[in-house]
Amino acid sequence: MSRRRGGGRPGDGPQGLPGISVTGRRAGTFCLLLIVALCAQATRVQVFQAEELNHNGANQRLVIERYSQPRGGIRVGADTVTGSEATGGRFDFKRTYTDGPLFAAVTGYSSQTYGNSQLEGTEDALLSGTDPRLSGWAVWDAVARRRNPGGDVYTTIDRAAQEAAVRGLGGQRGAVAAIEPATGRILALASTPSYDPGDFAGASAGDQEAWNRLQADPGRPMLNRALRQTYPPGSAFKVVTAAAALDSGVVTDIEAPTDAPYPYVLPGTETPLVNDTRACDEPGQSLDTAMTLSCNSVLGHLGVRVGLDRMVATAEAFGFNDPRLDTPVRAARSVFDTRMDEAQLALSSIGQFDTAATPLVMAMVAAGMANNGTVMRPQLVDRLARADGTVVRLTRPAVYRQAVSPGTAGQVRRLMANAVENGTGRAARIPGAVVGGKTGTAEHGVDNSGTPYAWFIAWAAPAGSDAVPPVAVAVVIADSSATEVTGGGLAAPVARSVMQAVLAG
Repeated sequence: MSRRRGGGRPGDGPQGLPGISVTGRRAGTFCLLLIVALCAQATRVQVFQAEELNHNGANQRLVIERYSQPRGGIRVGADTVTGSEATGGRFDFKRTYTDGPLFAAVTGYSSQTYGNSQLEGTEDALLSGTDPRLSGWAVWDAVARRRNPGGDVYTTIDRAAQEAAVRGLGGQRGAVAAIEPATGRILALASTPSYDPGDFAGASAGDQEAWNRLQADPGRPMLNRALRQTYPPGSAFKVVTAAAALDSGVVTDIEAPTDAPYPYVLPGTETPLVNDTRACDEPGQSLDTAMTLSCNSVLGHLGVRVGLDRMVATAEAFGFNDPRLDTPVRAARSVFDTRMDEAQLALSSIGQFDTAATPLVMAMVAAGMANNGTVMRPQLVDRLARADGTVVRLTRPAVYRQAVSPGTAGQVRRLMANAVENGTGRAARIPGAVVGGKTGTAEHGVDNSGTPYAWFIAWAAPAGSDAVPPVAVAVVIADSSATEVTGGGLAAPVARSVMQAVLAG
């Protein structure tokens, strides 16, 4: 009997090996597909969704890791105004604050429960030690899973100026922003009422109660009014309008009569633009007189003469309409409308209608005039460093815009100096110094029924100095119990104390 070649049991493969049934092949294919799907899902989660998951608020692993070591410090001059303390709990350390309410508008908060804000948020990677710039061997640190000590943030804040700002604001609802005009360094950033970030830095029931209490406070102490709140600037905005009128050639001589009529009827209406003082009620007032007395009719008329496009361009050169003004903490967008009729433009040119500004941007207006028309980018951070002091990033001065020509800025400085010496800003005068400023009292609310906002913007320099003034400031008082609310009466004294502090330093 011959033996069949290539024979075998039914189901054997072509080589005579044990065969795989159809069912087995299907099961194998299905398992292979499952493995592929699992690999795809793992890749999606670990690679493509890693960033999203790392920043998910429900990811407690990152919070535990963030507070597993002392946090780096935020510094004001030679002082570290933040710290860390051991908790003995789930989170090894929690944030502490020295003079928390004094610097809250600068530092923000770092809370185990509620996250981070302000510099604690924008510089979190450096402060928590996860920033790759903190190590020269980032790859090895990642492999060894070694944490670097948290780095330090050195701010531009001048302690004396900050203390003067908070002390001057007192119990009033308001804000101060002070800038070094030549560099854009922020010297003071204050908002009142304030709060202590250390009250809710932990994760206890007491921290939660403190947070809830602050959230329910009608005074909104956690609102950073210097950066994150806009107000109608009122007559303080007339500095921008005067600059636009001079830079465009609508006014060529600040002491010559203008063509401003009185009464000035808003174009297209039968409504006259009224003044706050009868001394303004004459036709043809010069720009110098109009700024000294703060005449609405003259500056509203000049704004219309300049025209919408030029007024918008000038306002934007000082920081208006910029949605990404970072210090590195982002400021709210200050607004000067880009579509208006002439009546609305007249009102906007005296800081009313829809015009709204943060104290930071109004400080940029004063600083730009002090710096010969050049507006520097405002900066709150001087440098970032490792725990041993090695600098990982140094902030260098950067030009934001050339807002107006040096000649125009010089003429506006004369106008502002006259407003302090002879006009509504007398309360800002400083012995031994030249001060230029502009008051503003902005009405708001239904039928202007709200308590007016009191503004003052200014710069100051030692008498006889030819250098760029070392300080420019904006102050707004948003709510006061004073019988008479005016920029000259309420805001100018606060500005004076801040400028004195800088000049004395």
